[in-house]
Amino acid sequence: MMEEKLEQYVLSHIDAEPENLQRLDRDTHLRLLYSRMCSGHLQGRLLKMLVRMINPRMVLELGTYSGYSALCMAEGLLRPEACVHTIEIEDELEDFLREHFAQSPHGDRVHLHIGDAVKVLGEVEGDFDLAFIDANKRDYVEYYDMVLPRIAPGGFIIADNTLWDGKVVDWGKQLDAQTAGILAFNDRVAADPRVEVVIIPLRDGLTLIHKLAQ
Repeated sequence: MMEEKLEQYVLSHIDAEPENLQRLDRDTHLRLLYSRMCSGHLQGRLLKMLVRMINPRMVLELGTYSGYSALCMAEGLLRPEACVHTIEIEDELEDFLREHFAQSPHGDRVHLHIGDAVKVLGEVEGDFDLAFIDANKRDYVEYYDMVLPRIAPGGFIIADNTLWDGKVVDWGKQLDAQTAGILAFNDRVAADPRVEVVIIPLRDGLTLIHKLAQ
């Protein structure tokens, strides 16, 4: 984690957080549990920038939570037909999500799916140019194996929380299921000859995966 003074310096020297996302971040902290899961200002601006650079037609997100990251990625879309398909397993979040998507100037480019990603993904047609994985850490390897074939050659996968509070190198006396899932995922990706990979030590770790052209 970046120390607070340095983080404040960074935040004061990047693009401002849009008003609708400030409101969403505030509501996330006031109304939802586990508010630290929200991507927030810095990661949100990075996601928008990466979408600008990749210029995808279709974006997939596994794990919507409060919708912050989905809206950041939608904000970065350049193609008029481009969209974000986001899948959230917790149905009690649906009203919160639809409320904030409706308040966003980019919410109409986000297609929300409620349900288990393993089942829902089969209902979404087409390939993706970019996927953002931020769902159950136990299942990261399964998500990777499920998503990579749906990524167009030359496309990207971004995986969040891949340093997992430092537990990847210091998990103590007992290896919990979430840490085990992240460790297995990191090992799987690092050994996969079909991709290029880099881990960015931003917040809780962000892995960028480039699917090589066939």
